[in-house]
Formats: sequence, C-alpha cells, structure tokens
Amino acid sequence: MTSPRAEFTPHMEHYTFVLEDQPYLGYFQYGGEKTPVYTTDRHGFRATPGPGGQRATVGDDRPAGPVRVLAGSSAVFGVGATSDAATISARLWNAYAPRRPWLNFAGQSHNSVQELLLFTLFQHELAAVEEIVLLSGVNNLVLSRLPEEKQGRHGAFFDCGPAPDGIPSTARRVEHATDLTLRHLGGWKRLADGLGAQLTFALQPLAPWVREQPLPREQALFDELDEVSNFRRFHHDISAMEVGRAYAERLATGCGELGVPFVDMNVALGEAAGPEDWLFIDRVHCTDLGYDLAARRLTEHLELT
Repeated sequence: MTSPRAEFTPHMEHYTFVLEDQPYLGYFQYGGEKTPVYTTDRHGFRATPGPGGQRATVGDDRPAGPVRVLAGSSAVFGVGATSDAATISARLWNAYAPRRPWLNFAGQSHNSVQELLLFTLFQHELAAVEEIVLLSGVNNLVLSRLPEEKQGRHGAFFDCGPAPDGIPSTARRVEHATDLTLRHLGGWKRLADGLGAQLTFALQPLAPWVREQPLPREQALFDELDEVSNFRRFHHDISAMEVGRAYAERLATGCGELGVPFVDMNVALGEAAGPEDWLFIDRVHCTDLGYDLAARRLTEHLELT
C-alpha cells in the first residue's frame, strides 16, 4: 500500500535534510547542489528564478541593482515546493512584487540567532538592499521545549541534545520564544537601518494556527509523519490556535516597540485560503499553493510592488 507521503508528495524524497557542518552557523545547505526540485548557489543559498529567464542568488548571479531579501528558515528555503519557481521568493519576484529581485536568504532548521548570524556573515555579498522580510518565529517556539541547560544565553538549536522527558509550561514556552525572537529582531533592525532597508517581521504559518481542522489529505500526511517523529508528543500544547494567537499578539507588541511592521501570516493565509485548498505537506511546510498564497498575502499587507 502506498503511503500518503509517497502518493501525495513524491517530490519530498529530494529534500534529504542532510546539512553541511558550518562554523558559526552550526549547519547549512551544501553549495552547488542541483536536484530535481531545488538548486543552491556556491554558498548553499537556494536560487530564485525570475522573469525572462533571470535568476538571483546570494553568492552567484543576479541582476544588477538593489535587491529585496526574504529571510528565515526551512519554510523560506521552500521545503515542500516542487521547484525553485514555487518558493515564496520566486512567487514574489515573478508574480506579486516584481520590481526588484528577491533573494532566498534561508537556512534550514535555523533558530532566530542563526538567521541573524547568516545575514551578518553574508551581507557583504549584497548590493543595495531595499527590503528585508523576516518570515520566522516557529522554530524558536519548537525549541522552547528543551531544558534551561540546553538554552544557553541565546537559545537552543536543533540537534543540540536528546529530547527531554518533560517540557516547560505552554506559557513559559511562549514567553521564552517571544523574548528570543524580539531580541534578535532588534539586531535585524539595526542592520536594516544601517543598510537603509525597510524591515518587516512576519510570523511563519503553522498548520493548526491557520485552520483548526486540516483537510483529509493533510491529516493523512500529518498522521504518517507522527508515526516517525515526536511533534505531536512534544508540541501538542503549542499547536492550539489560541496559543498561536497569543504568541502573535506578544510579537506584535514587541515589533511595535521596535518600530518594525508585523504580519501574522497564519491569519493572512487563513483568510486567503478556500475550504478545499491544500496548504500544508506537514505542519510547518507548505504546498506550492500555500507558498503562492503566502506570497500574495505578504504583498498585500506590505503594499509591495
């Protein structure tokens, strides 16, 4: 019998999640990869194909002139997309906000400090930066399950130790993830101000924060993944929609204090999706349609051109 994952998302076999050890960052995509679904430049950043056969990457070729940056983790990288052309950055450049090239500035499984470090380490590759959109927030909340000794001064990261037997309270997890996200967003704000770029923070969509009842196809995929992962066991408490809204409210308040525009992509995506629209291939990563709707809603909220 064919599994739901093999039946509905056969392209996922090409997303291996095998990352290269990297100083400072911990791990990052391999450079120069070309698979049937994604391509990376010499540094490991995913390529963004553009109109008329153009292409934009952080480390290789791109059109001359100012750029826009979409930063974050695996959802920004586009895990789940069937091609480079189906990522959020590609949909922005090709369909919704085509005035400037969009660079995919993402590292899979990165927390907020790794996202900030990644930009700091590679900003020298960039020309003038007009816009930075940071689509993030979920990984910090996921990693908040780890005990205090794993958090250090700047937050835990993936693969830093075995899963704990117990987890902190939901309220503590939300508080901790909010504090870390906003602390590192302050660093982004200083960098953006120095570059003369507009910075926006968008809370990454999580399936149960977008709609409480997944489609039957989504539920089948989630159930299959739950058999081999610990998401349901360790994160059932943060999966409730009211937790997502509370997290968004705290982040929105902090963004307001920093002077950074805020968008909750869970609400935005939920408003844009039809009742039968297949949005997620797992609870964190979208289908091509999900990424396209996310790009459209970002454009509408930020009034991009």
